[in-house]
Amino acid sequence: MTITANDLSKEFIRQGKGTNRFVAVKPTDIAIEQGKLTLLMGRSGSGKSTLLNMLAGLLAPTSGNVMYGDSDIYTLDDDKLSEFRMEHIGVIPQGQTVVGSLTVLENICLSYLIHGTADDHAAAHTYARELMERFGIAELENELPSALSGGELRRMAIARAMIRKPDVIFADEPTCDLDDENTELVLNILKNTAAGGTAVFMVTHEKDAVGYADIRYSMNAGEIGRR
Repeated sequence: MTITANDLSKEFIRQGKGTNRFVAVKPTDIAIEQGKLTLLMGRSGSGKSTLLNMLAGLLAPTSGNVMYGDSDIYTLDDDKLSEFRMEHIGVIPQGQTVVGSLTVLENICLSYLIHGTADDHAAAHTYARELMERFGIAELENELPSALSGGELRRMAIARAMIRKPDVIFADEPTCDLDDENTELVLNILKNTAAGGTAVFMVTHEKDAVGYADIRYSMNAGEIGRR
């Protein structure tokens, strides 16, 4: 499934002295291809995360559309869009988003706990353990998030985004909180996931990520350019 954005933009209204219209993302066209790792680099505040959130169906654009194949996701109502995201999209957020009362295994399988049968749960647990092994956190299966380091929480979040084997993974600074060894580990896993047919879109300022990308873009002051 190819994801295409056409004339996509986002403006915010700030309340201050008068009305201040802030353009976070200027009109943008971009395509994210299956089987490719697409990298978007830029400084903090350049609009990268805003663009990612629009592409992932998490933030409605001011103008333009986001097409997944032939479907414009922003024509869907909230329930249908949530269902579409659950079935097709995995998101690795920039911050830490966990349910503190659930174990690592339960956090990774959270979407199946909310929507899924007993058979789904069993299959999810099997795949989650495989992912935890790959990310080096298998021994933390029954720990609560409060017992984990920042880097361990990051790897748990990446596993959670991958648990449903989505068509596309959106990764917002996926290697923040990671040391050099685990940065390389995560970048290799994302690269291999793309090579397996998934579309991977990664936002980062990590220069080491450049060598893993199939397609590169840069962003500055809300404008995107191919590199």
